[in-house]
Amino acid sequence: MSLPKPDALLKDVELHKTPERHWMDIEPELKRGYFLSIIDPKVLKDLDLPSLGTWQPYDEKWPLPEDWKERIKKEILRRMETYRSFKLFMEICVRCGACADKCHFFLGTGDPKNMPVLRAELIRSVIKGEFSIFGKLFGRFAGARKLTEEVIKEWFYYFYQCTECRRCSVFCPYGIDTAEVTMIMREILLSLGIATDWGIKPVHNCYYIGNHVGVPPQSLKENLEFLIWDFEEIAGIQIDLEKYLNRKGAEILYVPMSGDYFADPGIYTMLGILVLFHYLDLDVTISPFASEGGNFGFFNSFEMAKRLHAKIYEEAKRLKVKWILGGECGHKWRVWHQFHNTWFGPIDFLEVPKSPITGTVFEHAKDNKIVHICEFTADLIAHGKLKLDPSRNDHLIVTFHDSCNTSRAMGFFEEPRFILKHVCNNFVEMPENTIREKTFCCGSGSGLNAGENMEIRMRGGFPRANAVEYVHKEYGVNQIACICAIDRATLSSLMEYWVPEVAVSGVHELVANALVLEGEKSRDVDLRRRPLKHPVKGVD
Repeated sequence: MSLPKPDALLKDVELHKTPERHWMDIEPELKRGYFLSIIDPKVLKDLDLPSLGTWQPYDEKWPLPEDWKERIKKEILRRMETYRSFKLFMEICVRCGACADKCHFFLGTGDPKNMPVLRAELIRSVIKGEFSIFGKLFGRFAGARKLTEEVIKEWFYYFYQCTECRRCSVFCPYGIDTAEVTMIMREILLSLGIATDWGIKPVHNCYYIGNHVGVPPQSLKENLEFLIWDFEEIAGIQIDLEKYLNRKGAEILYVPMSGDYFADPGIYTMLGILVLFHYLDLDVTISPFASEGGNFGFFNSFEMAKRLHAKIYEEAKRLKVKWILGGECGHKWRVWHQFHNTWFGPIDFLEVPKSPITGTVFEHAKDNKIVHICEFTADLIAHGKLKLDPSRNDHLIVTFHDSCNTSRAMGFFEEPRFILKHVCNNFVEMPENTIREKTFCCGSGSGLNAGENMEIRMRGGFPRANAVEYVHKEYGVNQIACICAIDRATLSSLMEYWVPEVAVSGVHELVANALVLEGEKSRDVDLRRRPLKHPVKGVD
């Protein structure tokens, strides 16, 4: 399906017009470009998950089993009993509408069912209609409706138009977290056998191979070899890759993101981190079997997320490391810090992380034994352990995108900004209501960054792109940095569509650009071979 031009995308619908009919009377219309395809049933079988066979959402009749209603009701009740938050969220919403215009998908589509308050109502109304005496007696008057096949289609359509970014929760006076509602609803759909290809296949790859994109160990090594070969051509410095791969007894296990050794622009973030390791002569290793810090299981079911999370600790135990250093990722960080202890409790076979360079003990990581790479690097800069020349990034005017999970879920605001201000002379913030805890989502997170749903991705990402366009026009911003592997992948498509003059990067690409390395040769290009404003003189 071809994607409309940006101007046409904004003009082909009447945005934010009040519907003429009640929302319960509007049946879901599954538009091409708005939804994801269904996974191959073999993949579900491999993961011991139920399947409905081979089918697609555009089929007129979905192959639901005869007992599908009873199964769904059972799953709803089980989660109402298991998750106190879910039950609470279903009961306390007063429909004030404070969240209505905070969702990037509502802003980009104008569809009322993308308002967080109404998205949650899609399940809340069924709970009332199926389990509440008042709902059964008074029906729509009580905000209740029955569970039907059309409802299942509606759930699939709209709960996969939510990136679980949690921006709505910042503005809710009761703290209702629609992201958690989305997570639970996807889990309920999965229990019936309804799962997306782009959401579940990465889980399968990570479970059986070690990373989302299915890169085998030999290919991981080859990809990293290519990066360091390219760096040697640019800077004249050799990096010994062997010391960083699958080595037992290293002090630190570094867990990368598959996007950072698989594709542009993440590869430059990975190269930047390898350059930093070389600069520090850090005692660190990478496991080819747990080569993914991200967790797509988190977007499908808590059980899947738990399975993938455990694999990293098994590798830490096998490699006999002391603690874990995590790469630039968003949902990895939220899983590690908000779900780890519930699943596994404190880890006792690893040590509390301590920087071998500065001596800083990261006390906040005493339970899960992991430190974010930006915390680690910010600590290095604060202690004056890195020789930096920010003028090497003078060809860039940089802004920073707060990734939803690191910022809104974790309050991780200052470390990346601290780093950027020390490695770049030209740093510009986007408007205040679009950053930090109010940051707009990339529009493609939580397993939505596929090709067949590109139109909804571009609509959902429009608010973020609009803020980037503002600083591009006002201040000449030509690069947006972020600390999330999914963002690096999705923002690239978003910028190419809405603001093609702006490139996307991780933070550590810019760190490596600015590092003054012993033995480097003179050069006039950065790590991407873009012309530098001030050529680098070689260092003897």
